[in-house]
Amino acid sequence: MTFPANLPAQLAGLLPTLVGVVLLLAVVVTVLRGYRTQHPFAPALALLRGTLQLAAISLILSGIINDPLWVGVGLLVMFAAAVGTVTRRIGFNRRHLVRVAAAMGLGVVVTLTIVFTTGAIEFSPRYVLAIGGIIIGNAMSIATLSGRRFTEAVGDHWDEVEGWLALGATPGQSTRELARQAVYFAIIPSTDQTKTTGLVTLPGAFVGALFGGASPLEAGRFQIVVLAGILCAGSIAAVTLLHLVAPVRQKPVPAA
Repeated sequence: MTFPANLPAQLAGLLPTLVGVVLLLAVVVTVLRGYRTQHPFAPALALLRGTLQLAAISLILSGIINDPLWVGVGLLVMFAAAVGTVTRRIGFNRRHLVRVAAAMGLGVVVTLTIVFTTGAIEFSPRYVLAIGGIIIGNAMSIATLSGRRFTEAVGDHWDEVEGWLALGATPGQSTRELARQAVYFAIIPSTDQTKTTGLVTLPGAFVGALFGGASPLEAGRFQIVVLAGILCAGSIAAVTLLHLVAPVRQKPVPAA
């Protein structure tokens, strides 16, 4: 594991960024406190946590970016953290942990296999880490949204679910429509992001590729693959997760 020789100079150059971020957070806290919203410091604390985590991973990645073994370890750590986050959001227990891991693992593996075996993106440690991290993170978000929405929907429509069970439907059949709706709504943010790419927003992968020296055409190609991968992994993860979780036998208690 090796680090860039100019790392101290790179760190010193972050001072303007630090000043800008602090000012932005000051505005956030001022606006939220002025409007007396709940937990006005939550966004600032979230960014602080994210900054510390990103700083740590940035230093680590500087030393492992071209090492296949360490890239694999890094992706496993990301995946484990994502699985833990989703499981905690939908109700932490061992059974849910296994099901979330299976659902997300299937979505991520299928997506990355297609991306790299077709040659859509060059198969190298650098790109495996970049694409893998993006896919894992977005699959986590979609799985969380689908799981949470499904849990809440079953609680809200428990009389209906119980009625289906009383008529002889299986637990899976009694919640199938609720599961389908949960998947649909969980995919909406990613679908909207895809539809508005280049019109409303310039996504991070596209901008990052441009800053990295890629041509606009190459950056656009990279971003399209990323968007397709997010939709693929998210769809598989959400559908698989709710297929595994959907058999409900008693009224669920939504996670806090």
